[in-house]
Amino acid sequence: MPGNIKNVTAAIDYIESHLHEKLDLDTIAEALHYSKYHLHRMFTGTVGLTIQTYAQRRRLTEAAKLLVFSDKPILEIALTAGYESQQSFTDSFRALYKKAPNQYREEEDFYPLQLRCVLNENPANLEGEACWRQKIAYATEADIPKWMELVYLVIDGFPHLDEGQYLGQLREYIRNRRALILKDADTAVGIMAFNEMTGSIDFLGVHPQYQKKGIAKAFCEKALHELVCSEAVTVTTFREGDKADTGQRKTIKSLGFAEAELLVEFGYPTQKFILQKPKSGFCNHVIQKPKSGFRSQVLRKEETEGMEHE
Repeated sequence: MPGNIKNVTAAIDYIESHLHEKLDLDTIAEALHYSKYHLHRMFTGTVGLTIQTYAQRRRLTEAAKLLVFSDKPILEIALTAGYESQQSFTDSFRALYKKAPNQYREEEDFYPLQLRCVLNENPANLEGEACWRQKIAYATEADIPKWMELVYLVIDGFPHLDEGQYLGQLREYIRNRRALILKDADTAVGIMAFNEMTGSIDFLGVHPQYQKKGIAKAFCEKALHELVCSEAVTVTTFREGDKADTGQRKTIKSLGFAEAELLVEFGYPTQKFILQKPKSGFCNHVIQKPKSGFRSQVLRKEETEGMEHE
């Protein structure tokens, strides 16, 4: 609803302006003169994360940036990020970035955990994968800016994404008709890169605001029944219990994917999931020479359940 989007945007604006202060649901609701229960439902339902989780991930992203691009002491960065001690900051940072702050600083390889969420003020009212599936199209070079806007929104599911390398691979996928995009007016709300021969979904991103509209399922169904020549569709995501996971595993399982082997991709622990193709299916897609793919991880936030706790 437009009113909800406006209110959630106001909450995001407040968080972004007060990242270095104590932030919790009560504080933000009081500042914006909203009911905290109503604000919690609106924010979580729209962004896919609770206010507390979103704020924490934004703070840690800004802290990671300072670790790489400044020479501020780690304790100062920890206090700026809202932590009471360097140890508590280190524990939170390691849980999500998989390395201690000093190691992260030494490697000088910044990547964002959570960038600012930007909402579409006038979303379509279409519901269900059948409606969206009809609007999925092959991406073109002209779609790259909108594609990358969505990548930045869902960056949390792709640890260590290298933007320069990613753009080169994206152009290759577009040339070989292996990149699909779904747009709501001028907003990219779903993107997928795939390999029709191996059956791998190498990138799947859905706009946080559209997470409950069946878009992920629409892309998977299109890949399974129209595009992929292999006997199954595969994808990789976070391992069970990874605190960096904001709901990707849950989303994949809800789409019918079954757990498969554990992997390590680009130094990051992941797990493969498999969705078998119906035996009666066949492929009419033109087979092309396989190209190098993106890192295979699905991202999508699922609604974080339960009220926030201080």
